[in-house]
Amino acid sequence: MINKQLLNPRSIVVVGGSDDIHKPGGKVLKNLLDGQFKGDLHVVNPKLDEVQGLKSYRDVNDLPEVDLAIMAIAAKFCPDTIDILTKKKNTRAFIILSAGFSEENEEGAKLEADIVEKVNAVDGALIGPNCIGLLNQNYNGVFTTPIPQLDPQGVDFISGSGATAVFIMEAGVPKGLKFNSVYSVGNSAQLGVEEVLKHLDETYEEGKSSKVKLLYIENIDKPQMLLKHASSLIRKGCKIAAVKSGGSEAGSRAASSHTGALASSDVAVDAIFRKAGIVRCHGREELATVASIFMHPELKGKNIAIITHAGGPAVMLTDALSNGGLEIPHIEGPKADALLEKLFPGSSVSNPIDFLATGTAEQLGDIIDACENDFDNIDGMAVIFGSPGLFPVYDVYDLLDEKMKQCKKPIYPILPSVVNVADEIKSFIAKGRINFPDEVLFGNALSKVYHRAKPVPENPAIPEVDNTKIRQIIDQADNGYLAPEKVQELLDAAGITRAGESVTSDRDATVTAAEKLGFPVVMKVVGPVHKSDVGGVVLNVKDADTVRKEFDRMMQIKDTTAILMQPMLTGTELFVGAKREDKFGHMVMAGLGGIFIEVLKDVNAAIAPIEHEEAIGMIQRLRGYGIIKGTRGQDPINETEFAKIITHMGALMEAAPEIFEMDLNPLLGSKEKVVAVDARVRIEK
Repeated sequence: MINKQLLNPRSIVVVGGSDDIHKPGGKVLKNLLDGQFKGDLHVVNPKLDEVQGLKSYRDVNDLPEVDLAIMAIAAKFCPDTIDILTKKKNTRAFIILSAGFSEENEEGAKLEADIVEKVNAVDGALIGPNCIGLLNQNYNGVFTTPIPQLDPQGVDFISGSGATAVFIMEAGVPKGLKFNSVYSVGNSAQLGVEEVLKHLDETYEEGKSSKVKLLYIENIDKPQMLLKHASSLIRKGCKIAAVKSGGSEAGSRAASSHTGALASSDVAVDAIFRKAGIVRCHGREELATVASIFMHPELKGKNIAIITHAGGPAVMLTDALSNGGLEIPHIEGPKADALLEKLFPGSSVSNPIDFLATGTAEQLGDIIDACENDFDNIDGMAVIFGSPGLFPVYDVYDLLDEKMKQCKKPIYPILPSVVNVADEIKSFIAKGRINFPDEVLFGNALSKVYHRAKPVPENPAIPEVDNTKIRQIIDQADNGYLAPEKVQELLDAAGITRAGESVTSDRDATVTAAEKLGFPVVMKVVGPVHKSDVGGVVLNVKDADTVRKEFDRMMQIKDTTAILMQPMLTGTELFVGAKREDKFGHMVMAGLGGIFIEVLKDVNAAIAPIEHEEAIGMIQRLRGYGIIKGTRGQDPINETEFAKIITHMGALMEAAPEIFEMDLNPLLGSKEKVVAVDARVRIEK
């Protein structure tokens, strides 16, 4: 658990500290000294009596009591050292920089487990092993650089990789991004990304705590903890962006259903991030850029004014914003004409607002004032201002800083001349500002931030299902696929609308059932997995003679045990499926059905349980949503009924976690209703 000794220690010992600042033990000690740690600082080095001007103890046993131990010694020596520190020196917090633990081999994993047991025995806190350390307002407990400017309103950054933490800081610091804390959790032996995020949530104080959190994650061990505390923080007004790497596993394992083939752990990551409201990034620069946007006032609408003195970057930014679903609205009218009169001949205010390479700071001020006060169709401004290196631009950047203080609409500075006006940009950043040097990276990131999902409510409204009946069916079922009649019962208990059907293995009974259902009917084999591939589906059967003929043929198909019949229905084919994903729970997926799911793979996923609004979002984000809305004179599909099936599928997964995979494919959707035509359920207890 995270404790005060870890966060704000009164005393620190560097075990393995040295004079060699090119080694972790030496560099972390130097960083602590450079950061002017206010508590007592000790060193243990078995060969020296003084290290970097501090008294050095040759034996851990000789130390006074100490709150936090930062360890840079060989893995094999760590357990015994921790034993002494916990039992004799009242040490309750540990940062183990050393490698050679579970990331290396089985012997290292045993050492790691031993350490965790010793730390847990005293309710201690452990960061690492195999990490760069911890950095906060109280001490520089890392062995790396850069040491970013620390600010209470800077970002809290939690990383599963030490090297990547360094690289992400290197991406953000030159742009002006500030940090409040950096946690490098390494092997996450005791405290991982999820536990640190939990702590930040449970200790959050409005007005005091940082509102921006960044995550670099290689493995999500506790997705429900991540979901709970990320969504809680975002509901409190925080913003979270994360990189989750390692999503390209030879993906969809061989699976027997459409859902199984489409589902993967990376799809689950996307789903849980969306449910929490986390912005998912796919690289260091994107993460740093999204974080930098978070540090600006929130964009309230999608209309952006691009203010520029260079045409090319404005065009590229226009493309990036437009492709990302933001608008660059045309600006015209008397107020636009009045603004144009203040600019040099050849300028344009139509948007992008181009005030030419000769544009002045005064003109930039006039443009910003007009966008702030005169143009109601503008919600935010992107200012592109570089330099060919002919003259200083301090006056432009000073004015930009002043306007950012005065304006309510967000202003995003895109200052691309990081060489020609490096001093001016440095001065601008020193005022507390952030630069976006690449307009396309900025445009893509702003679009992603604007369209980020809202976190689900703490207590989502979940549809009621017949839990008693569902449990009865599941408890009596064996592993494998449910029999068709049991699938029908399960759908009814879950409140999922289905087509009438009959399952028979007798020729005459099949004819009787067809007549009862009403011609025309659909006949399908029961048993084979992909029915259409083996000739196991016959549509539009109109009479009893055809029923008899097809029954005789279909019963000869390998693995067929019976014939399922349904009335011949019409509508647009849709799909809803569910898959149990290790640690995440159940993913529910929805999209266009039939062959389209195999060819287009146009599906969206959410983690169960699912609210109505969440289900509507899944539908409306489909690339094929135009088909659902109705196109070329065709009737639309009833989105409310489609969403109802999605939410009821989610509720079914909550009631029956033993369901491993489930397909409703196809569903048939019309203007009036959405009906499940075919369903398969696989149980794994």
